[in-house]
Amino acid sequence: MSKDITRILKGWEYEVGEVSARIVRGDDGRDKIQLRVDMGLLQMEMDGRPDGTRPEGAESWLDYYIKEQQAHDAAHPDSAPFELSDEACFRLWREGVQYYHRYLSFWHLKRYDLCARDTERNLRLFAFVRAYARDERHRWQFDQWRPYVVMMHTRAVATPMVERGDLTEALRAIDAGIESIREFLDTYDLSERADQCAELISLEQWREEVLVAAHRSGKAHPTATAEVLRRQLQQAVAEERFEDAAALRDEIRRLSQSEEP
Repeated sequence: MSKDITRILKGWEYEVGEVSARIVRGDDGRDKIQLRVDMGLLQMEMDGRPDGTRPEGAESWLDYYIKEQQAHDAAHPDSAPFELSDEACFRLWREGVQYYHRYLSFWHLKRYDLCARDTERNLRLFAFVRAYARDERHRWQFDQWRPYVVMMHTRAVATPMVERGDLTEALRAIDAGIESIREFLDTYDLSERADQCAELISLEQWREEVLVAAHRSGKAHPTATAEVLRRQLQQAVAEERFEDAAALRDEIRRLSQSEEP
């Protein structure tokens, strides 16, 4: 059998700046996910580690080191806490990149449940490294990507909710993502740069779109509807549409009274 992959790539051109992925049936009868890259492709398993290996018999290096940490802390409750070595961090980083390639592929294939699964996994990875890496450089190497992964996780969770019209639940999920990114900024004293955080801006803009859609559909919680009306009021005042502004104030007042017990 030829090892030349030209036949596999034929008709599947690489487009710079575009993510192109597909799911194929493997020779073992199981589905595989393929991601087109320059001069080739990445083939990944759908479950477990994307490369299909089991390091030290564990599902992943993350699982392996979590068990190591738990065993260490149980055996040495009064000694120095468990620490991740440079080698461990290197292994975890390479593994995290594998999961990144896979959840990006899942996102573009609209497999939102699997994208949410893998993004949640990488967020657990970041938290584990934050807790146990002995070198601050390693902690930042991972954690600097937290806003991006939170954004992707939020979109993977909330997009199906939006598509089925469950806008209230979608707004809750989006709000949770926004809050998580703001917590990240607070942790690193970056709150003053919130207006430069692309991931935060993206989620806040999406939240506005979902709020408006919920308001128009009549499915919004009164609090969410009032928020949309307040923003419309600000715009009306800025544009000196005072009659519209007065009507909006009346509507906001009515909603506030309807929420009172």
